[in-house]
Amino acid sequence: MADKIYQMTHEGLEKLEAELEDLKLVKRPEIVERIKIAREYGDLSENSEYEAAKDEQAFIEGRITTVENMIRNAEIVNTADVKKNEVALGKKVSFLETGAKKEETYTIVGTAEADPFNGKISNESPIAQSLIGRKIGDHVDISLPNGTTMNVKITSVKS
Repeated sequence: MADKIYQMTHEGLEKLEAELEDLKLVKRPEIVERIKIAREYGDLSENSEYEAAKDEQAFIEGRITTVENMIRNAEIVNTADVKKNEVALGKKVSFLETGAKKEETYTIVGTAEADPFNGKISNESPIAQSLIGRKIGDHVDISLPNGTTMNVKITSVKS
């Protein structure tokens, strides 16, 4: 089975590379030191400090593996070939929902970069999938996971 391709922006790749460096050069040595100190407390079978440190070590090692895989299978998306007014990965899109008074704005990014609380939605999300390839002025029906449909008008697309 082929590895999943992680589409992302150049900035997203840089962020993952920085996270990997932090995990390997800072977090991993810190946890090794915590385990060493916890071992000195004696009986490991009843040592909660040791158990907690080992659990954290397992989490960090798992995250390192995940991030390495994402970097190895990264596909940097180039928006240079996409028209200026067309919604695509790496672009910021604003839209107005029918009946709403306030615009919503999101940057469409790869799944590895998604951070909805900071306005970055995955290209695999229902909103992004409905908007990608559309242009300023288009009216789009977006099917939401709860079974409802949201009608929006695209008001702005920026690189």
